Amino acid sequence: METTRFQFANNTPLSLSPNFILPEENRPILSEVFSSASIPSIDLNNHDIDDLVSKISQACEKFGFFQIINHGVPKELSQRVLAVVTEFFQLPPEERAQFLTTDHSKRVKVFNYYQKVEGQGKVLMWGETFTHPWHPTEDFTHFLPKNPPQYRAIFTEYAREIGALMDKLLSLMSQGLGLEKDCLKRKIGERPAIYTQANYYPPCPDPELTMGLQAHNDISALVVLLQMEGVSGLQVVIDGKWVAVEPVPDAFVVNIADQIEVLSNGRYKSVLHRAVSNKRLARLSLPMFYAPNNDTVIGPIEDLIDEVHPPMYRNYSYKEYMDEFYRQEGARRRVKEAFQLQH
Repeated sequence: METTRFQFANNTPLSLSPNFILPEENRPILSEVFSSASIPSIDLNNHDIDDLVSKISQACEKFGFFQIINHGVPKELSQRVLAVVTEFFQLPPEERAQFLTTDHSKRVKVFNYYQKVEGQGKVLMWGETFTHPWHPTEDFTHFLPKNPPQYRAIFTEYAREIGALMDKLLSLMSQGLGLEKDCLKRKIGERPAIYTQANYYPPCPDPELTMGLQAHNDISALVVLLQMEGVSGLQVVIDGKWVAVEPVPDAFVVNIADQIEVLSNGRYKSVLHRAVSNKRLARLSLPMFYAPNNDTVIGPIEDLIDEVHPPMYRNYSYKEYMDEFYRQEGARRRVKEAFQLQH
């Protein structure tokens, strides 16, 4: 993949200036990252439905992350969407700059994540993000860039497939909690907020000094991530240690996000993860997010509460959750902790 011409849309020079260098205590210690242990890989083409439900619920409870194979999304479509999103990031920076904004209300934007560091101000992450809505059945092409020319058609086709896959995953996860198949989807609510955040990480001269994306928990409900093959960068916390999630050919990474942890009353885990950069290769990741809309009230599902399992979180509107998320901007966010109940 040709990456030498990449420049950030905000015109920040692509060099390891102090803008990007994290203080020592915030840097990734890559020598301490485990690669042998990793998250489970689950075959969705398992005709023993009870076994499949059991494997998915165990993965959600223990790891909060798993990879899926034989998921039904055509491999050539995944390859085409990665290629066209990469093409977007290789457009001239001034063309991508039309989408630059720090306005949270904008649904289509290019931006750079950063970390607030005491005494140093903002330290930029080594990457650029492009976010926009998607929808499995309704027309959302007016949100999409006109360039590259094939972006709209490819992303529409991809969104249709991911929508069907998310429905299947939510159904299996609901059954894993002993609930009706449609329970999680109903609780996340009608008119969900669904969006993507394509992350492009150019090669970095010294990945030990900076970060592609700082450690965080996802705030939505469910995430289906497509990783570029051949370049690792995603790392998750397992048993208190950072573990690399190597890309598996023709697989998706699925992770539980905060809203499903709350709905499941803590049974399913939204876990800490991050992205590190690569010295030689650019990396693209394409997470598709599924979240409630602002008016939806989220809280532990009543069927999962009893004397032994009291509610771990209070009820809140998703808008309230997002307000707390933005209040913690730039810090190591701990949003769901703000809604935990003390027993």
